[in-house]
Amino acid sequence: MRFSNLVGTIALLIAIYILWQIRFIVLLAFAAVALATAINYLVHFLMRLGIKKRGIAIVVSLALLILIFAGFIFIVVPPFVDQLQQAIDLFPQAVDEIQIWFNWLQEKVPEQLVGEIQRLENVTRNLPSLASRVIGNFYSIFTGSLGALLNILLVTVITIMLLTTPHPYMRLYLAFFPSFYRRRAAQILKKCETALVGWTKGILFNMLVITVLSWLGLTILGVKLPLANALLAGLLTFIPNIGPVLSCIPPIILALLDAPWKALAVLILYILIQQVESNILTPLVMKQQVSLLPAVTLLAQATFAIFFGFIGLFLALPLAVVAQVWINEVLIKDILSNWNGKKQRLGSKSAKNPFVRHQTSQTSPQVFTTEISFSDDDQISE
Repeated sequence: MRFSNLVGTIALLIAIYILWQIRFIVLLAFAAVALATAINYLVHFLMRLGIKKRGIAIVVSLALLILIFAGFIFIVVPPFVDQLQQAIDLFPQAVDEIQIWFNWLQEKVPEQLVGEIQRLENVTRNLPSLASRVIGNFYSIFTGSLGALLNILLVTVITIMLLTTPHPYMRLYLAFFPSFYRRRAAQILKKCETALVGWTKGILFNMLVITVLSWLGLTILGVKLPLANALLAGLLTFIPNIGPVLSCIPPIILALLDAPWKALAVLILYILIQQVESNILTPLVMKQQVSLLPAVTLLAQATFAIFFGFIGLFLALPLAVVAQVWINEVLIKDILSNWNGKKQRLGSKSAKNPFVRHQTSQTSPQVFTTEISFSDDDQISE
């Protein structure tokens, strides 16, 4: 091995180690890039509507997002705080009602299920002590919330910087690639942006439909705070598999304070809504967009959650979408399809990408990479 190769290998290992040590910051930077990509699409949409200056379009886009976020907080947080106080006051009564319900179930169900019911009964008896421990950890919850707010502020500032002057950051990123591959890397980044925009539009549509269906179902069942619970269900749709489970907990608790049968009805309602989302909405909306296979989605969530914690779970799907594009373009098209000098494109009719259910649409919005210039030595060698 030549000395230059040895130095390059050592530098690469050191860079990987440093990136792993600051992985949380890297994930926050990726969140800012993904958010800037989505907002950039809205900026260009406003410019097509008649706003000529990009700066004004950025301000209008950010103002709209702030209004939506503030409205969500205003609708969801105060009612839940009020209901939480009422739930704490009614908690002993709810435990007694659950105890009566379990006793009734023990008389009606087969003997094989009595043991399972007794285990649930033991859980309900421990609920008061569990609630007291949660309230006792209020300080740690407060400090964690403060840290989350600071992270959100950091992501917001970086997003605004990327929206205002995207091209210098893009050139800086492309400078880390060899000169012959920079134009190809810019093309891959453009496809990543197209995939992220398409996935964002699809998930926003799913969130809207699930919010409407949840609101209608909870209103018909007479559950308290139907709009707040529906908005929460729509928001948590961003986290597949785990989000729907978390979203059904507040309405089930509120329904349980009224009647046990109503809590069961809420659970059935959310299961039906998720079936509609999985079997109808997702195949329909993602037909022309990037669509991850269910197993890939679950594995991505588990992997990123193990390595990066909650923020990895939250960003698992955007990360998987971007990783899918890079794997498809670099590993499959540029390396494996050109093995032994035979140039075959997986995008052709004869070979399809086995890692995706639907191919990415080639219709691309205006992107950050459209105005990047390259010198003559930046061309890809044929």
